[in-house]
Amino acid sequence: MVGANLKAETMALMDKRKAMETEMNAIVERLCNPGGPGLSGNLVDPEGFPREDIDIPAVRAARHRLAELRNEHSEITEKINVNIQILHSARPTSKKDSGPEESVSSGEVTSLSAPMQTAGFSVTSRAMDVDVVTSIPFAMVDEINESSPAAEDGLQLGDQVVKFGNVEGGNNLLQRLAAEAQSNQGQAVSVGVIRQGAKVDLSVTPRTWQGRGLLGCHFRLV
Repeated sequence: MVGANLKAETMALMDKRKAMETEMNAIVERLCNPGGPGLSGNLVDPEGFPREDIDIPAVRAARHRLAELRNEHSEITEKINVNIQILHSARPTSKKDSGPEESVSSGEVTSLSAPMQTAGFSVTSRAMDVDVVTSIPFAMVDEINESSPAAEDGLQLGDQVVKFGNVEGGNNLLQRLAAEAQSNQGQAVSVGVIRQGAKVDLSVTPRTWQGRGLLGCHFRLV
């Protein structure tokens, strides 16, 4: 029963995290709309007066809520990863050793498969045989310019990046992302993102355009 309870808890956490991601993406999209203040833009005009084109209290509230969601999202992700590791280590070594409480029907495998793949996990033929994969988001597209290379090649606001060329996590991510784009100017770079719960593979070509940078978008680490 412990395994079943842990699986149920993990599924509930994944559902909660998905709902949080939906809310986070909605806040990012609202703040980053054309003319919007963005995630960290000034709330005062060049003369130092409060901007009259935006609802400053609402913007502050949205940014505060986004910060809360980011922190809670990190905590939930860490808990999910721990649970997955426990489930992985607790899987039966053989069908003979599996007691009645550890047996899994095909229906249970189906119910686990979609959410776990969404969260960056893969599920094999047995529900207890769960492998952690490296495709866990490390950055989010929080700003993107129209007609930019990123937009034209298919990146969208709120995309959660799991791979950008040879960058799939680690340290100094922002510097490595910039270096990857620079070293591949004019060449297609394979990009993997999670968008609305689904994995999407893209090909983005860093290149000069009328705007700044080679991509025309901004990544925020998650």
